[in-house]
Amino acid sequence: MSSGFSPAEYLKLIRESDVYGVAIESPLDEAPLLSSRLEASVFLKREDLQPVHSFKLRGAHAAMARLDPEVLAKGVVAASAGNHAQGVALSAQKMGCRAVIVVPATTPEVKRNAIENLGAELVTHGDTYHDAYQRAREIEQEESLTFIHPYDDPFVIAGQGTIGVELDSQLPPGPSIVFAAVGGGGLVSGLCLAIKQLRPGSKVFGVEPEDSPAMHDSIRAGERVVLEKPGLFADGVAVRQVGEETFRICQELLDGVIVVTNDAICAAVKDVYEEKRAILEPSGALPVAGLKQWAETGGRKDLPLVAVTGGANVSFDRLRHISERADLGEKTEAIFAVRIPERPGSFRQLCSVLGKRSVTEFNYRMDCQDEAVVFVGVRTRTEDESEGILHSLRSGLYPAYDLTHDELAKTHVRHMIGGMASVPNEKIYHFLFPERPGALGEFLDKLGGRWNISLFHYRNHGSDRGRVLAGFQIPNSTQAEFNSFLTDLGYEFTEESLNPSVGLFLSRPLGRGQ
Repeated sequence: MSSGFSPAEYLKLIRESDVYGVAIESPLDEAPLLSSRLEASVFLKREDLQPVHSFKLRGAHAAMARLDPEVLAKGVVAASAGNHAQGVALSAQKMGCRAVIVVPATTPEVKRNAIENLGAELVTHGDTYHDAYQRAREIEQEESLTFIHPYDDPFVIAGQGTIGVELDSQLPPGPSIVFAAVGGGGLVSGLCLAIKQLRPGSKVFGVEPEDSPAMHDSIRAGERVVLEKPGLFADGVAVRQVGEETFRICQELLDGVIVVTNDAICAAVKDVYEEKRAILEPSGALPVAGLKQWAETGGRKDLPLVAVTGGANVSFDRLRHISERADLGEKTEAIFAVRIPERPGSFRQLCSVLGKRSVTEFNYRMDCQDEAVVFVGVRTRTEDESEGILHSLRSGLYPAYDLTHDELAKTHVRHMIGGMASVPNEKIYHFLFPERPGALGEFLDKLGGRWNISLFHYRNHGSDRGRVLAGFQIPNSTQAEFNSFLTDLGYEFTEESLNPSVGLFLSRPLGRGQ
């Protein structure tokens, strides 16, 4: 849907948008720690302090406030991963109308509870926002409700654009550089329309996770692309396709899209906590990760840098994953596998090679009589330092391997060290499936009992998807049948039998060390 509104017409809509019936003018806070580290003037636009802890209520209320009373009286329906839903629910509560909210099964419990506490009717459908969206449109027709789009609606875009008007009054005079999360594109569209006209010379950058780069890929392709399986860690921006109107605006006005890793997002959550003692959800910290990447990779620092902190609706159990990965995202921890001789004193000798560096993790178990492999985490100050540590280890005649960027090592292997095994006909596979209540049981049901499971590791720690590392005994005569089983299973998978961290810590070739 394309409105055809010009930037000037949009600015008029933004100025007329009714958002303060539910929203506050959020503060613009200085970020002294980030400013000092990045040698720039960094500010946080604290949308996490809104009544529903997200900017989304602005657009929802702006759109609903324009509905005719008789239309509003019939009620509204929305699809959301959580934050837009809370905005619609709060607005409906204020306006005294019915609200039906459809969320995917992967929506964090903290967001579900908030939606229901605001009096909305909660419907759970599918595993992705796209699934929930389709069901919401069906309910729209079945019950004659009005659908409130989370981003692809001119009035929603205008409501989000009120953040830009506030920034214009809060920032020092002159241009600035603004960073905002991109899901469907409503927020960055509104910011572009406001900031670019009110503060000429300013730039606006969208920020996306590397596993959900819908706007980045669409702008590069020159048309809206559809992501097959957007990542769910930053669930607030997990959309398969950006909006038609938001894409039109971003193609014309957005200065670029910065793509960051999930580890970098975890590091940004930690940064904001250290600055403000506030805990953001992954999509809320996304702009901070983008701002840091911009500043650290040569972006100009002579203008104010503003990150719109979008949401603070994080599930408590997800904090385990965020805390575990924050130092890796900040590049202040590196992890290694090191082979050492299995003899008295070799452990101490390895520590002497590491010197006075702070060791964050040391995992070890005797494997055979001649050689041991240890898993070592070391505190670092810069990304380049890990190369120096690797050189020091190898100079000390230790075969060493940098596992800092080995996802399997970080997710599974570091938690499984305790002895290797020689298993006939063993193949190791890694599986991904949507994380939701009962997901592991469904996964095990699909596995069945046709092949012996020789290794199994699953951690439910609030990550984006269920992750399982599993070993199977697969005789050559049944490999073709097993391949068919994998295809029919319907989950993402990769064979990891030859992954270096598996070979170093979990699976020993038959005969070795016997």
